Amino acid sequence: MKVLFVCLGNICRSPTAEAVLRQQLADAGIKDLAVDSAGTAAYHVGNPPDSRAMQAGRRRGYDFTGLKARQLMAEDFTAFDFILAMDEDNLSNINKIKPANSIAKVLLAAEFSERNFRSVPDPYYGGASGFEEVLDMCESIAQGIIAYHCKGDC
Repeated sequence: MKVLFVCLGNICRSPTAEAVLRQQLADAGIKDLAVDSAGTAAYHVGNPPDSRAMQAGRRRGYDFTGLKARQLMAEDFTAFDFILAMDEDNLSNINKIKPANSIAKVLLAAEFSERNFRSVPDPYYGGASGFEEVLDMCESIAQGIIAYHCKGDC
């Protein structure tokens, strides 16, 4: 299974979700689930995640080493099983560029969470608490993805 998280610039929410899921997969000893992240816009291509996102994530033990922003590409729709939007605006943008030959299921990332939210809010213009909230949501999403992937057999 291959999962791609997508937000606007690929520097806050989607790389956080990637780092969280990677760590939870490693902790669970799961090696057959690949994860990546991208943005619908090219604002930050090649840049590392936002320093505030990395700082908050590192406090919880998440590793952002090697993560660099990239833009969602047409090839992603055939390379990934799931393309998970962090919010409804990005879901709409993803669906607008989704090619006819797409094999990926395009969903809101929150659909994997048991918590009651639809979108992961963009913490970019807020304070530190926004990055903590994103981490909480990404942890819940990661747990749901692992449960879906394993279906009780991991």
